Amino acid sequence: MPVNSLEQQKQKAETFRALHLGPGILILANAWDVASAVILEQAGFPAIATTSGGIAFSLGYPDKQRISREEMLATVARIASAVDVPVSADVESGYGDRPEDAGVTAQCVIEAGAIGLNLEDANHRAECQLVDLLLQLEKIKAVRETATRAGIPLVVNARTDVYLEQVGSAESRYDETIHRLSAYRDAGADCVFAPGIADAAIIARLARDLNCPINILASPGGPSAPELQKLGIARVSVGSGSMRTSFGQLRRFAEELKTRGTYENLDGAIPYAELNNLMRD
Repeated sequence: MPVNSLEQQKQKAETFRALHLGPGILILANAWDVASAVILEQAGFPAIATTSGGIAFSLGYPDKQRISREEMLATVARIASAVDVPVSADVESGYGDRPEDAGVTAQCVIEAGAIGLNLEDANHRAECQLVDLLLQLEKIKAVRETATRAGIPLVVNARTDVYLEQVGSAESRYDETIHRLSAYRDAGADCVFAPGIADAAIIARLARDLNCPINILASPGGPSAPELQKLGIARVSVGSGSMRTSFGQLRRFAEELKTRGTYENLDGAIPYAELNNLMRD
């Protein structure tokens, strides 16, 4: 599989950044391995984001930065080399407590052939806690500086887990989310991300108050992608939902096979020859 040249990687980063600026909403169906990435590319998605949870699950780890940086980025590299569209890597909290760790992770993302990264502020060592704001800003700065030195304009999606981790009182979460995301935006993030919000009124308020590209995590019962676009959202992703949906189908098939000995859930499977042909030598 050919490795992207520096110029090709730079062009992919610029293409990915432009996708956040319209005219339509950027829809990302997250991949967790080469096969899922290739299928998503064939489906016509203009870019692919990885899911840290999905990659961790596929390798036998729980989510929340239990996997090593090396194992995570090895999978990202395989994905990036298998598709032609831009690939953005979910690198959790940057695999370390120091800004320097985030910088190293950014360099590894670039070396893996990816052109963007998702950096969250969850403190995975303490439940319902976030990384200190000033430290998170230093991490974003370190990522930006690393990208500049490498000559690759990484697209940084800076995420706060205020709502997802239910940090603080319910009444305080919106203001804390705005406080953090506006700081991340001003520190150089290209897009900001607030998973755990599905209320259309809150999403619309975020769009008005932040006035920058925003990523929303899709959820059952939440606004559709066209509805999110009308609310002023630039990007929607599904996180590990794509993998969990696939595994839900596997569970249904397993239950049918075990209890009835039938194979009706094989209907809809991608034909062997087609999937085999999608894999590049």
